Amino acid sequence: MKKLVFLALLSISGFMALPSAAQVSLNVNIGSQPLWGPTGYDHVDYYYLPDIESYYDVPRRQFVYLNNGAWVFNSNLPVRYRNYDLYNGYKVVINSPKPYLHFKDHKVKYAKYKSNRGQAVILRSDDPRYYVVKGHPKNKFKGNSKAGYAKPGNGNGNGNGKGNGKGKH
Repeated sequence: MKKLVFLALLSISGFMALPSAAQVSLNVNIGSQPLWGPTGYDHVDYYYLPDIESYYDVPRRQFVYLNNGAWVFNSNLPVRYRNYDLYNGYKVVINSPKPYLHFKDHKVKYAKYKSNRGQAVILRSDDPRYYVVKGHPKNKFKGNSKAGYAKPGNGNGNGNGKGNGKGKH
Protein backbone atom coordinates (compact mmCIF):
# COMPACT_ATOMS: atom_id res chain seq x y z
CA MET A 1 0.00 0.00 0.00
CA LYS A 2 2.85 2.36 0.83
CA LYS A 3 4.34 1.72 -2.60
CA LEU A 4 1.04 2.56 -4.28
CA VAL A 5 0.71 5.87 -2.40
CA PHE A 6 4.35 6.67 -3.10
CA LEU A 7 3.90 6.00 -6.85
CA ALA A 8 0.75 8.13 -6.93
CA LEU A 9 2.53 11.07 -5.25
CA LEU A 10 5.54 10.62 -7.51
CA SER A 11 3.42 10.68 -10.67
CA ILE A 12 1.45 13.74 -9.51
CA SER A 13 4.64 15.63 -8.70
CA GLY A 14 6.03 14.62 -12.09
CA PHE A 15 3.14 16.32 -13.88
CA MET A 16 3.61 19.48 -11.82
CA ALA A 17 7.25 19.70 -12.83
CA LEU A 18 6.50 19.73 -16.57
CA PRO A 19 7.32 23.09 -18.14
CA SER A 20 4.30 24.97 -19.37
CA ALA A 21 4.08 25.78 -23.05
CA ALA A 22 4.84 29.38 -23.93
CA GLN A 23 1.90 31.44 -25.04
CA VAL A 24 2.32 33.17 -28.34
CA SER A 25 0.39 36.32 -29.10
CA LEU A 26 0.13 37.29 -32.73
CA ASN A 27 -1.49 40.56 -33.66
CA VAL A 28 -2.66 40.77 -37.26
CA ASN A 29 -4.13 43.96 -38.68
CA ILE A 30 -4.16 43.32 -42.42
CA GLY A 31 -7.76 44.53 -42.72
CA SER A 32 -6.84 47.88 -41.14
CA GLN A 33 -4.03 48.65 -43.57
CA PRO A 34 -4.84 51.14 -46.34
CA LEU A 35 -4.98 50.07 -50.00
CA TRP A 36 -1.84 52.12 -50.65
CA GLY A 37 0.09 50.26 -47.94
CA PRO A 38 2.96 47.97 -48.95
CA THR A 39 2.41 44.22 -49.19
CA GLY A 40 4.23 41.67 -47.08
CA TYR A 41 3.18 42.71 -43.59
CA ASP A 42 0.61 41.02 -41.34
CA HIS A 43 0.90 43.76 -38.73
CA VAL A 44 1.77 47.44 -39.11
CA ASP A 45 1.74 50.22 -36.52
CA TYR A 46 3.14 53.08 -38.61
CA TYR A 47 4.42 53.88 -42.08
CA TYR A 48 7.19 56.42 -42.47
CA LEU A 49 6.83 58.32 -45.76
CA PRO A 50 10.35 59.54 -46.63
CA ASP A 51 9.23 61.68 -49.60
CA ILE A 52 7.16 63.94 -47.36
CA GLU A 53 8.93 63.20 -44.05
CA SER A 54 5.67 62.20 -42.40
CA TYR A 55 4.13 59.16 -40.73
CA TYR A 56 0.86 57.31 -41.02
CA ASP A 57 -0.65 55.73 -37.90
CA VAL A 58 -2.38 52.59 -39.25
CA PRO A 59 -4.62 51.69 -36.26
CA ARG A 60 -5.85 55.30 -35.89
CA ARG A 61 -5.88 56.01 -39.65
CA GLN A 62 -4.13 59.33 -39.15
CA PHE A 63 -1.21 61.08 -40.76
CA VAL A 64 1.40 62.50 -38.42
CA TYR A 65 3.42 65.43 -39.77
CA LEU A 66 5.36 68.43 -38.58
CA ASN A 67 3.69 71.81 -38.77
CA ASN A 68 5.53 74.82 -37.33
CA GLY A 69 7.67 72.55 -35.16
CA ALA A 70 4.75 70.59 -33.67
CA TRP A 71 3.50 67.13 -34.60
CA VAL A 72 -0.01 67.24 -36.03
CA PHE A 73 -2.35 64.21 -36.16
CA ASN A 74 -4.92 64.43 -38.93
CA SER A 75 -6.93 62.08 -41.13
CA ASN A 76 -5.74 64.07 -44.16
CA LEU A 77 -2.38 65.28 -45.33
CA PRO A 78 -1.83 69.05 -45.29
CA VAL A 79 -2.42 71.07 -48.46
CA ARG A 80 1.31 71.26 -49.17
CA TYR A 81 1.27 67.49 -49.88
CA ARG A 82 -1.97 67.42 -51.90
CA ASN A 83 -0.18 66.14 -55.01
CA TYR A 84 1.69 63.36 -53.21
CA ASP A 85 0.86 59.92 -54.62
CA LEU A 86 0.50 57.50 -51.70
CA TYR A 87 0.28 54.52 -54.07
CA ASN A 88 3.67 55.17 -55.66
CA GLY A 89 5.62 56.73 -52.80
CA TYR A 90 7.80 54.47 -50.68
CA LYS A 91 6.54 53.41 -47.24
CA VAL A 92 8.80 52.18 -44.44
CA VAL A 93 7.02 49.97 -41.90
CA ILE A 94 7.78 50.93 -38.31
CA ASN A 95 6.36 48.85 -35.48
CA SER A 96 7.28 50.88 -32.45
CA PRO A 97 5.28 53.37 -30.40
CA LYS A 98 5.51 57.07 -31.26
CA PRO A 99 8.14 56.74 -34.02
CA TYR A 100 7.92 60.47 -34.73
CA LEU A 101 9.93 61.00 -31.54
CA HIS A 102 12.83 59.47 -33.51
CA PHE A 103 12.19 61.54 -36.62
CA LYS A 104 15.76 62.85 -36.94
CA ASP A 105 17.09 59.28 -37.00
CA HIS A 106 14.44 58.12 -39.48
CA LYS A 107 15.06 61.11 -41.75
CA VAL A 108 18.72 60.11 -42.10
CA LYS A 109 18.26 56.34 -42.07
CA TYR A 110 15.51 56.26 -44.71
CA ALA A 111 16.64 59.17 -46.91
CA LYS A 112 17.80 56.63 -49.52
CA TYR A 113 14.14 55.70 -50.14
CA LYS A 114 13.12 59.19 -51.26
CA SER A 115 11.78 59.10 -54.82
CA ASN A 116 11.90 55.29 -54.72
CA ARG A 117 9.06 53.84 -56.80
CA GLY A 118 7.89 50.35 -57.53
CA GLN A 119 6.95 49.12 -54.06
CA ALA A 120 4.10 46.59 -54.29
CA VAL A 121 0.90 47.90 -52.71
CA ILE A 122 -2.15 46.12 -51.30
CA LEU A 123 -4.51 47.46 -53.99
CA ARG A 124 -2.63 45.65 -56.75
CA SER A 125 -1.87 42.49 -54.76
CA ASP A 126 -3.11 39.04 -55.78
CA ASP A 127 -2.32 37.67 -52.33
CA PRO A 128 -5.65 36.37 -50.92
CA ARG A 129 -4.84 37.57 -47.40
CA TYR A 130 -5.28 41.18 -48.64
CA TYR A 131 -8.74 40.57 -50.12
CA VAL A 132 -10.23 41.49 -46.70
CA VAL A 133 -9.04 45.09 -47.07
CA LYS A 134 -12.03 47.32 -47.77
CA GLY A 135 -11.89 48.54 -51.36
CA HIS A 136 -9.61 45.76 -52.63
CA PRO A 137 -10.80 44.75 -56.13
CA LYS A 138 -11.11 41.12 -55.03
CA ASN A 139 -12.97 41.84 -51.79
CA LYS A 140 -16.19 39.92 -52.36
CA PHE A 141 -18.17 42.14 -50.00
CA LYS A 142 -17.27 45.49 -51.60
CA GLY A 143 -17.96 47.38 -48.37
CA ASN A 144 -21.48 45.96 -48.06
CA SER A 145 -22.74 46.44 -44.52
CA LYS A 146 -24.43 43.03 -44.73
CA ALA A 147 -21.17 41.27 -45.50
CA GLY A 148 -21.37 37.54 -45.12
CA TYR A 149 -25.11 37.27 -45.73
CA ALA A 150 -26.57 35.67 -48.82
CA LYS A 151 -28.78 37.63 -51.16
CA PRO A 152 -32.43 37.53 -50.11
CA GLY A 153 -34.46 34.92 -51.99
CA ASN A 154 -37.68 35.27 -53.92
CA GLY A 155 -39.81 33.44 -51.34
CA ASN A 156 -39.95 30.21 -53.32
CA GLY A 157 -37.49 28.30 -51.18
CA ASN A 158 -38.03 24.98 -49.45
CA GLY A 159 -38.75 26.47 -46.04
CA ASN A 160 -36.81 24.99 -43.16
CA GLY A 161 -35.13 22.21 -45.11
CA LYS A 162 -37.38 19.37 -43.87
CA GLY A 163 -38.85 18.53 -47.22
CA ASN A 164 -40.20 20.18 -50.30
CA GLY A 165 -43.53 21.25 -48.86
CA LYS A 166 -45.51 18.49 -50.58
CA GLY A 167 -47.08 15.44 -49.04
CA LYS A 168 -48.28 14.69 -45.53
CA HIS A 169 -47.47 17.01 -42.64
